[in-house]
Amino acid sequence: MENGQVYRATTEAHPGPGIGPRSGLAAYFTLSRLTGFRRLKLLELVLSLLAFICEEVVSQCTLCGGLYFFEFVSCSAFLLSLLILVVYCTPLYDRVDPAKVKSSDFFITLGTGLVFFVASLTFALTHDNTIAEIAAIVFGMLASLTYVAEFSFMLREKLKEPRPRKGEATMRREHLTEPLNA
Repeated sequence: MENGQVYRATTEAHPGPGIGPRSGLAAYFTLSRLTGFRRLKLLELVLSLLAFICEEVVSQCTLCGGLYFFEFVSCSAFLLSLLILVVYCTPLYDRVDPAKVKSSDFFITLGTGLVFFVASLTFALTHDNTIAEIAAIVFGMLASLTYVAEFSFMLREKLKEPRPRKGEATMRREHLTEPLNA
């Protein structure tokens, strides 16, 4: 028997995503699109989660409005960061328009950073001085600074991109030789 016939039925030229060292969900998840400053997304995710967890540990509050606002914002920031991270790190990125993903990420990062900063400031002004509240405020401020830092990197990258120039209007010569009051 030839070697080709022996191995033909048992070997595959290109194994599928479920075969090999990266199998299951790990085969569909990659950090290759998170280059440069985009790795701040991981830090934003962790800091917003830590801020949310520290806030959830708080058992009593005197002025609860700041706490509830911080709770909503930190949870929302975590979920939005997770959503953007999933889009960047899965094959979903290939199915959507990358320009729209970057544009959405740009505005989500700006909005989340500003609102997180306001929520952290509000919570800092209304907290009861417990260790869990102070830790939540610190993580919230660090997260908001991370969002703002990433936004500034995105803005710098956006300003460096060459903008398409509008085509110059071609003037017709016949109008130039005609008198104005004809």
